[in-house]
Amino acid sequence: MLARVLLAAVGVLAAWPANSYALTIVTRGEATEAAVGEAYVQPFTAATEIPVHQDNWDGGMDLLKTKATEGGWDLVQVSADELAAGCNDGSFEKLDWSAIGGKDHYSPIAVSDCGVGSTIHNTVLAWDRDKFQATPTWADFWDVAKIPGKRGLAKSVRGALEFALLADGVAPGDVYKTLGSSDGVDRAFRKLDQLKPYIVWWQTPAEAAKILGSGDVLMMTTPSDVIVTANRVEKRNFGIQFTASLYEPRSWVILKGAQNLREALQFLYFTGMPSQEARLFRVSGDVGMAKGVNDWLTPDQQALSATFPANANAALRVDNGFWRDNLAKLRTRFEAWLAQ
Repeated sequence: MLARVLLAAVGVLAAWPANSYALTIVTRGEATEAAVGEAYVQPFTAATEIPVHQDNWDGGMDLLKTKATEGGWDLVQVSADELAAGCNDGSFEKLDWSAIGGKDHYSPIAVSDCGVGSTIHNTVLAWDRDKFQATPTWADFWDVAKIPGKRGLAKSVRGALEFALLADGVAPGDVYKTLGSSDGVDRAFRKLDQLKPYIVWWQTPAEAAKILGSGDVLMMTTPSDVIVTANRVEKRNFGIQFTASLYEPRSWVILKGAQNLREALQFLYFTGMPSQEARLFRVSGDVGMAKGVNDWLTPDQQALSATFPANANAALRVDNGFWRDNLAKLRTRFEAWLAQ
């Protein structure tokens, strides 16, 4: 029945030769590739008999432009910056929303001309509940006198400045307004100065999970899915603080001229089902943006879902426009600060 529904959504396909790939899907990193394979690709292929080839990448518009010209990739998971750039320069196909369930099927932040939201990437404050039972704030994160212990922080100016201002008492709605002035940037770096001797830096989500799991830090910033997975797989007791966390949507895009456009639309229709997006959460901690996805989760799972209303409403969306305009100069300053 499911296969018939999917085929009806985008048209009946011809049979595919054995050992050929009808669709190439590229996701962000190896862990996401494995999760998408288990939660989406396996049931999709079982339902449609369409073979899928998976790959992963680390981002970058140069590579996307090359693939849009040379071919080889069909469906790619991109950041908000990449979505905007690729849609503006014609690297991505404009989506046929009628073929993937319609715009009203998704949360508004998931909808754009060229992309449909795949997951919410949320950077949260996480901590070991076995060592600290209360729920910390960003002020607590910085207060090593009251709460002794090392702190884990992503080695990136993006996020570091926002969290520093939040710890310094800036309201979430005023963070980017404050960073828009030189005094505000100076304020963020002064706050980072206070924490610098206690920071353990991480650069990948896998490294973040390892650092927290090792006990080297009491609390840290990390993608929320890392914590959900560690609690499920490693039976850890890590907590997540969604209040004043930073989030940005990731999206699926179809590269311009993709040879397997119809199959890509089928895949998007299939993965946009709330039941399938809930499956992805249970596998990886990542959660999609179809309306109703949290209805398929248990109350305990909802408490860890980045799109559950109580969690989503407490988070601050990354201002990608601000970072497009200021990343180069602030990264240079951050690297000089690290070297001091």
